[in-house]
Amino acid sequence: MPDSPFTDLEWRRDSAPVPYRAALEGMTARNTAIAAGTARELIWLLEHLPVYTAGTSAAAAELLDPRFEVVDAGRGGRYTYHGPGQRIGYVLLDLKRRARDVRGFVSALEGWVIDTLGDFGVTSWRAEGRIGIWTTDIDGREAKIGAIGVRIRRWVTMHGFSVNLSPDLGHFTGIVPCGIEEFGVTSLERLGITVDSAAWDAALHKRAASFLAALERPCGEEAG
Repeated sequence: MPDSPFTDLEWRRDSAPVPYRAALEGMTARNTAIAAGTARELIWLLEHLPVYTAGTSAAAAELLDPRFEVVDAGRGGRYTYHGPGQRIGYVLLDLKRRARDVRGFVSALEGWVIDTLGDFGVTSWRAEGRIGIWTTDIDGREAKIGAIGVRIRRWVTMHGFSVNLSPDLGHFTGIVPCGIEEFGVTSLERLGITVDSAAWDAALHKRAASFLAALERPCGEEAG
């Protein structure tokens, strides 16, 4: 995927699954380098081998069946599942160069995913009091189609979002996803929409300018 028009930002796209621990180690090192000014910002699109990850608010009772490796992620949130057919976006941006607004960053990230889903005909939304991206499932009920989980170190962002393109939804039953029991999980495939990772990544890239513009420092605000 080309770097332009964002010359100071690296876009990385992996087509083969990346082990979660290796990705976490690489992301942590890159976060440190960005904060030190020795590396470019990064948007990394990938998928993982099956894994359950625990955020800082994860409760032991929400790990129902640890059939896959369980890894402490260090991000906010609770338990989530990652695996083939789910597209992950790790977003490592220096908020010292942008608006120092954590809530604004999360909102912009959610909006980026929502707008991209809309390009494939899926209406999705934020839900008050519930983390993630939500849509109407085939049974007419609300269901989660995307997850959000971030961490900020030295004002550089880590982690990001996941979107369910065509994962094995049965793998989510080993946890209470994000601590929310009363709603299910869905995917583009379950909704009857076929989208591969290349098509998703391309659509996301087209929406990136709007996402980054939402993070710009207000006029008159100076960098610290």
